[in-house]
Amino acid sequence: MKRLIYVAFDHLNENYGALKGSDPSEDVIVLVESARMTTDRNWHGQRLHFLISSARHFAQHLQSLGYTVRYEKAATTVNGLEKVKKDFPDRLVISAEPSSFRQFAALKEFGAQFVPNDFFLTPRPLFAQWADGQKSYLMENFYRQQRTRLNVLMEKGKPIGGAWNFDKENRLPPPKNYTWPAYLEHKRDQIDKEVAAEIGYTPDTTWATTRKGALAQLKNFIDNHFAQFGPYEDAMALDNWALHHSLLSPYLNNGLLHAKEVIDAAEAAFKTGDMPIASAEGFVRQIIGWREYVNGMYWYLGPDYRENNQLGANRPLLPLFTDSNKTQMNCVKTIVSDIETRAWVHHIPRLMVLSNLALITGTNPQAFLDWMREVFIDASEWVMVPNVIGMGLHADGGAMMSKPYAAGGAYISRMGSYCKSCVYDPKLRVGETACPFTTLYWDFLDRHKETFVKNHRMSQQVNGLKRLSDLEELGVRAEQVLKGLDKGAI
Repeated sequence: MKRLIYVAFDHLNENYGALKGSDPSEDVIVLVESARMTTDRNWHGQRLHFLISSARHFAQHLQSLGYTVRYEKAATTVNGLEKVKKDFPDRLVISAEPSSFRQFAALKEFGAQFVPNDFFLTPRPLFAQWADGQKSYLMENFYRQQRTRLNVLMEKGKPIGGAWNFDKENRLPPPKNYTWPAYLEHKRDQIDKEVAAEIGYTPDTTWATTRKGALAQLKNFIDNHFAQFGPYEDAMALDNWALHHSLLSPYLNNGLLHAKEVIDAAEAAFKTGDMPIASAEGFVRQIIGWREYVNGMYWYLGPDYRENNQLGANRPLLPLFTDSNKTQMNCVKTIVSDIETRAWVHHIPRLMVLSNLALITGTNPQAFLDWMREVFIDASEWVMVPNVIGMGLHADGGAMMSKPYAAGGAYISRMGSYCKSCVYDPKLRVGETACPFTTLYWDFLDRHKETFVKNHRMSQQVNGLKRLSDLEELGVRAEQVLKGLDKGAI
């Protein structure tokens, strides 16, 4: 039967999803550039340019393969599909399972037929089967099962290296006087320039918008960064924004790369080169462990999960998140500035600085989630909802993570190089020069001590409040800090 195949902007791969097994001589391909995804929110220009230009390049690629392609601009995805359906009224609309609940519901109501979303290595029913059998949704348990099921870094049924993970070896602070290898820059072609002119934003050369560029990024990571990835994966450096991170998440999340080819490349490099197991395992865990786990949890926890606010956090979004000039904290200022420039920072600044600050200030989780969705180039709905609501802000009351990822300035000082040139001292809890993270960390524990004292992973920290002789003074300073943050003056 002749079909209309809808290709979402995160399904840009002819070998997977609804395009797998398609016939260029029979099928009509539809891509929709909806106003909802371009203008209804304050999207970062880098993110918008990347998604649109990648989709237009992919449409051009499909045309070169002989497909009939309709690239529509419309108010919504369904509006675009309705326009094409009028020209092909008898054709069945086919789509890979969408990546968000909202899109799934809209396409289902329109009458689209779904094929399984195989842009991940774990089918949704298989993840649900795993989750149904768990007392707690511990990612480590899922990851070990993944390693076994997919036979990745395994030998005779056991993990290579004799351990499932090497976290302890991968927690080094940024090295001093270290020469970081350069990352790729990607030249802009005519499509890139046309998109830039249309949206009024000129991107830098950080992100590729073609499959060729994504493959070049993968090769550059494997050749120049993979071996050193592990030790510094949790470090935060003032002198380098990327360290040895792969920068592959945008391409994995829009389909230009598939998780299987990334894992295959990593395994091949490990088997043939002088590759430390700690780096290989740490990278593999990000792909087949955390990425697959987060996607699985998004679908397993349901559409209402994103509305959780179990800690009753209702502070509006702080000005410093949207303007790096609204803070004197060197870590936050640098990280938000990096986001303003490239729409990306790696997972530790996201979790232990940005989300940590939102958590300990009591920022509304939905407001923070919306901001994260808007500013990061790899911020798909399925990525950000579990990461923010569950991991970052502990807004689900511990349904996903057994403890909140709250930390004071000592952690940031240990894992980053921001503090020496900062006006605030991470060792101080009170006083004008006390680090806001340190002050607010203890205040956060005090505010929620009745909740966290029952948590076996938090009881020691909560009990530490009893040793503070300056708790009353700390409360006063915390109020001053919160008022200053609200005004963009801290």
